[in-house]
Amino acid sequence: MATGKQVRLFLVDGSPTGVLTAEIMNWTGRLVSGSRSELNDLLARGEANSPGVYFLLGENPEDPDRRLLYVGEADDVAIRLRQHNSASTGKEFWSRVIFLTSKDANLTKAHVRYLESRFIALAAATDRCALENGNRPPTVNLPEADISDMEYFISQAQIVLPVLGLDAFRGRLLPTSSERTPIGEHVSPLFEMKVPAEEGVAQGRDINGEFVVAAGSRARSSWTGSGQNYGRLYDRLRKSGTLDVVEGVVVFADDHAFASPSAAAAVVSGRNANGRITWRDSNTGQTFAQWQEQLAPPIPEES
Repeated sequence: MATGKQVRLFLVDGSPTGVLTAEIMNWTGRLVSGSRSELNDLLARGEANSPGVYFLLGENPEDPDRRLLYVGEADDVAIRLRQHNSASTGKEFWSRVIFLTSKDANLTKAHVRYLESRFIALAAATDRCALENGNRPPTVNLPEADISDMEYFISQAQIVLPVLGLDAFRGRLLPTSSERTPIGEHVSPLFEMKVPAEEGVAQGRDINGEFVVAAGSRARSSWTGSGQNYGRLYDRLRKSGTLDVVEGVVVFADDHAFASPSAAAAVVSGRNANGRITWRDSNTGQTFAQWQEQLAPPIPEES
């Protein structure tokens, strides 16, 4: 049975779009979030003068589906954020910031450097955002006990950050059987679709609201559609190696999560496609739409 988590959110000025703090009971971490225009209010908070890691977020003009993300660390978060906000030497892209510190003031420079390295590695692995970090710092050597503490720190932050709208560090899981279904994960049956005009099949599941296509699934060898958004997504996955050429055919080199079944179907078919219809349960033949409907069937009309 899955264990729940109580995430405490506090709207500092009473506005849902203003500065807010987030924490989990019995966890020493605290996250503070706000827009760049509220930076002065953010920096006035005591947490900002502590060691911590921070996440700068902004829109990506080249790919609206993937926000830009910069991960950094500092002995004094406020000083570093002022530098990033400078008109002459700062970073232009970001419009929002989230920073993570500790309520018990036990985070050291080595700890936050470790956290920075691990968060950058996680963001690169999940590929949900476009990383603005030019360098990928190596993981800092820490005592074994400290590593254990920092990994727990990260695991708790991974729970809270999506609540704040940052899902760059969420893992991507694709269980291939019911025996591998993670506790607490909402996982659909296995769906399949054929690659149009080419031999091969793709497989995937809905996991916590994302459609994850399995590694080894086939995809069309080129984009043939007219849609720009999914066409750019197809090209990006080819360039990144997520879609790789193996023995002359295009396959998914790794599991990949899509925002919707239609996005996944478009990449597999090389053109725009309605994934709610094209993905079918490998056992029952039900479409994705039919499977979703049976989860919450409509109320029968009174005769």
